[in-house]
Amino acid sequence: MFAVYAAGVDRSDPLSVLGVGDLPTPPTPEEWVTVHVRAASLNHHDLWALKGQALKADQVPMVLGSDASGVTEDGREVVVHAVIGEAAAGDGDETLDPRRSLLSERYPGTLAEQVRVPSGNLVDKPPALTFEEAACLPTAYLTAYRMIQTKSATQAGDTLLVQGAGGGVSTALIVLGKALGRRVWVTSRDADKRAWAVEIGADEAFEPDARLPEKVDAVMETVGDATWSHSMRSLRPGGTIVVSGATSGPNPPADLNRLFFLQLSVVGSTMGSIAELRDLVDLLVSTGVRPVMDRVLPMERAAEAFAVMAAGDVRGKLVLTR
Repeated sequence: MFAVYAAGVDRSDPLSVLGVGDLPTPPTPEEWVTVHVRAASLNHHDLWALKGQALKADQVPMVLGSDASGVTEDGREVVVHAVIGEAAAGDGDETLDPRRSLLSERYPGTLAEQVRVPSGNLVDKPPALTFEEAACLPTAYLTAYRMIQTKSATQAGDTLLVQGAGGGVSTALIVLGKALGRRVWVTSRDADKRAWAVEIGADEAFEPDARLPEKVDAVMETVGDATWSHSMRSLRPGGTIVVSGATSGPNPPADLNRLFFLQLSVVGSTMGSIAELRDLVDLLVSTGVRPVMDRVLPMERAAEAFAVMAAGDVRGKLVLTR
């Protein structure tokens, strides 16, 4: 089976352990189904796996990738939900299952000719979405959808501040924030990325730590240390910070005086449920909004896509096709 996989782990040079080629075809577990992959998209999780942050050395070789769309053996066109977990173990939410994992952590991932998943992890791909568009949804866009719609305590007309521009989740937050009727403000150190954020739908773009025209209703935080103080200062009384990442560091000053005095909420958010994935697909179909893609390459050129992601100059999703 052709696959893109972690052949080892190397924190200092992760691309050196990226494998592209044939692996033995794994068996399909009982009550799981085989999906023939048509398109898959990359996430930073794939780089973290190569660095040994999301994989251990004794787990390789491991097929990478958590996002895919494809066709089942009986001809059903589907989007693959990346979270492997039991909803019952998470009080109805598989992301709260203490034993939940993502594809490519415990089970082979999506960057291959085929991926095997529980039958309940499939969502019908509507004809209105291409396989490439659908493959962008299960991680970055689902994460952004949950952050806004489920976790932010906002409604149409409210203002969101997205810290950082260009990455998969931040791009999705801009696109989906507008689709869900929010006013979206963005920060970035890069003037070109600020201009690009406005092009794809942001209402305003600011330099990091800028004094904003007014306080916002919620902050979408994926950066951590570098932006935390600004996020706290930017919130109106009673506002919410939704955290789904900490790329610049996980331990900023808590600023507890501001937290309690202004009655702010700090909410963690990870991925999304399969019910939310269905809602996300419906949103794209009803609004005509589509994921932003940086580029689409054949899976055989995966090393090129990984190098682009590692360099950090990405605007939207990197998609690989079969």
